[in-house]
Amino acid sequence: MTLIKRHRLPTRLWHWVNALAVILLIMTGLQIFNAHPMLHWGKAGNYGDPSLLLIGSADAGNGRLQGITQVLGHQFDTTGVLGVSAPGQTAIAFPAWATLPGPRNLALARQIHFFTAWIFVAGLIAFLALSLANRHLRELTPARAELAPRHIWHDIVQHARLRFPRGEDAARYHILQKLAYLGVILLLLLMIYTGLCMSPGMNAAAPWMPALVGGRQSARTLHFLAMTGIVAFILVHLAMVLLSGPFNQMRGMITGRFRLPQ
Repeated sequence: MTLIKRHRLPTRLWHWVNALAVILLIMTGLQIFNAHPMLHWGKAGNYGDPSLLLIGSADAGNGRLQGITQVLGHQFDTTGVLGVSAPGQTAIAFPAWATLPGPRNLALARQIHFFTAWIFVAGLIAFLALSLANRHLRELTPARAELAPRHIWHDIVQHARLRFPRGEDAARYHILQKLAYLGVILLLLLMIYTGLCMSPGMNAAAPWMPALVGGRQSARTLHFLAMTGIVAFILVHLAMVLLSGPFNQMRGMITGRFRLPQ
């Protein structure tokens, strides 16, 4: 068995602090979204205005409620998931189990969300600065040859067949990992930017920021889409950890010591 030192201490610290912060931001963010469960494009978005996304409910008769999700004008029945999460439950966009700090507590959700956002921003800045200094970002930067479609397709096929790298090859990042990690860093930066665009204080101090993305409601929509992308990344990331050896992967991210699979 060959054990190597794979993840540096700053990477491990940022990973776990960031994981906790992102979970809190997502769950409190969904609570905040429930107060105005629709997305618009432009400067303003009020009830009755055309929306890109709308999650609500409708009377299904016999005292029942039906969950309705409308995307780009197309309406779907999402009873049990969105709009109405369970028979007889009060209409709410995202179900209570997905939100913090409870079914309906907008004020506390906003306080937790904004406080956690500062921890998240400070952690990301520190991670990027240290990763530049210790060349971790360089390890994540794809080489030109790795960006060839044939090389990327080969990595996709290997992952689809659950053929993960062995030996010394498992000690380095491959192209799909590099693209995924760089992509999620860009999504995190987009989250920060669009979050600032929704701040009334930042709107007054730097009105060009929301204008650059089309307005405050456009920023809110991009904020939501970035969150959706991060949730997708988390699900794929967890699936890869489970499929490639969860004990070894968790040990690597907790202690830094990683066993090279043979």
